[in-house]
Amino acid sequence: MNNTGKIVYNIVDLFAGAGGLSYGFIQTGRFKVKAAFENNYDAQRTYKRNHNNVRIYNDVSDAITEDTINTLGNIDVVIGGPPCQGFSNVNRQKNHAISKNNSLVKKFVQVVLQLNPTAFIMENVSMMQSNVHRFYVDLNDKEILKKYGIKTTPAEISLLDSMYLFTGVEDIVSSRDKIEGYLWNDNDYLALNIIFKTRKNPTKLMAALNKHKIKLMSLADTLAEQDDVSDHVLHMGAVAGLAIHKYYKGKQTIKKAQSLCSSIETPVMLQRMLSKAQEIIENQIDVSEFFQSQSHGLVAKVTSMAVIDYIESILGSIHNGYKITKGVLSAADFGAPQKRMRFLMIGVKSVETVTMPIGGFVDVNYRTVRDAIGDLESIDTTESVVKGNEGVKLDALTKASELGRQLRNSEHLFNHVATATTSEALERFKAIEQGGNFHTLDDDLKTSYSDPTRTQNTIYMRLRYDEPSGTVVNVRKSMWIHPVKNRALSIREAARLQTFPDSYIFCGTKDSQYQQVGNAVPPVLAMEIAKHLCDYLDLPTG
Repeated sequence: MNNTGKIVYNIVDLFAGAGGLSYGFIQTGRFKVKAAFENNYDAQRTYKRNHNNVRIYNDVSDAITEDTINTLGNIDVVIGGPPCQGFSNVNRQKNHAISKNNSLVKKFVQVVLQLNPTAFIMENVSMMQSNVHRFYVDLNDKEILKKYGIKTTPAEISLLDSMYLFTGVEDIVSSRDKIEGYLWNDNDYLALNIIFKTRKNPTKLMAALNKHKIKLMSLADTLAEQDDVSDHVLHMGAVAGLAIHKYYKGKQTIKKAQSLCSSIETPVMLQRMLSKAQEIIENQIDVSEFFQSQSHGLVAKVTSMAVIDYIESILGSIHNGYKITKGVLSAADFGAPQKRMRFLMIGVKSVETVTMPIGGFVDVNYRTVRDAIGDLESIDTTESVVKGNEGVKLDALTKASELGRQLRNSEHLFNHVATATTSEALERFKAIEQGGNFHTLDDDLKTSYSDPTRTQNTIYMRLRYDEPSGTVVNVRKSMWIHPVKNRALSIREAARLQTFPDSYIFCGTKDSQYQQVGNAVPPVLAMEIAKHLCDYLDLPTG
């Protein structure tokens, strides 16, 4: 019981990250976190610093061991956000066939089944609700598919475009030994792939060729030695090797560099094919056949299932008894100053129906960027993580929004660290107005990008002070700009947009801290989800 006489429920947090979901649940006073599972070292440090008396486990698989189950005792709720990329049938250009993160959704389901809590909460990307967010069926799924009647559909994994096809390619991709015999080591492939990826930007191409010369020359020697005109894969590798030697012999010119890129294109595509085929074997994907055609190239014919069907079919089955509801929530509706859309699934046992939480905010009273960070405008940032960890003493607060006062709960400001601003970036910052981004720049300020038209709208985005922000991600990588200052948004400001209070301190490198903030569930959203869940947990049983 808590100090109001209400039951306190035990929870475990899977894939806990920096702890935003846990923190929101704890703020209700109704939940105690018995254990958190997170394999990122810096996120673990952040979690430990901000959550006392919580057992931290590195591997989520530990949640279903006998020792852990005995140690934790009864668990009422399992919460978490398993990373899951899934795949889309329309995306044929990915370098990888299968995301290794997809198995983590299955682990989430396994933990719920093993711990048998009264309820579970799973949050994820908004695409999770879509039928295109799918898994490839592996050999271990067959029994589960049959037991729970999970729907499947035929699918294809694209391995090689038709222009690169050759006789005998199916035999290669279906043989582990042949695949391993042809694959280059990762460093060699990465060096050549960097060259290929910069082929449309002459300046970057020449710089990359100069930087990787020693590694490429060594690779060229190896490929030339393995030449066999009767073996297409080896011969194409040798062609690439000869092209590398030719480029570095004599004067290096753009014309020679472009000729080199033409020569390495087929070997790069063959290596990508081999890598995907290896992933299929390692992940035990159930392949009915490898098939080639002029319209589709080489494909692996497989079976797929929607991620959402997998979860609902198992946990919502009569065997396991969870009443499930799901949907997409906007964090802005629940008091966060950002329009972050996240998928939420709630499962509860021993109830007739479950509903989704409803936020108390609407467009006219959404909290804004100014509400979250306006009181920090006059406080200088630092580029040093060390200084950011030391913090700066805050003056007495004279003017701030309701949200600003809630978040400013510390006498010191930590993590007010921003990435360094180059002279080139500064010129862009100065040219972008609130609401603008990379695409609103003049062409002469876009020259460092090989294909500016493909740049996302969130890159070099200057936030609007009087609106909610978009989804907070790793704002260092996206180079978000402060609404009125010509600098990058700081880690603390990004954390404020996520509704982490100033007393919540992040650990690790600069990029790690930015990433932890971007990955987190806004605590204010988590708290409202937790309150809503209590409506069901508090119902009388029997």
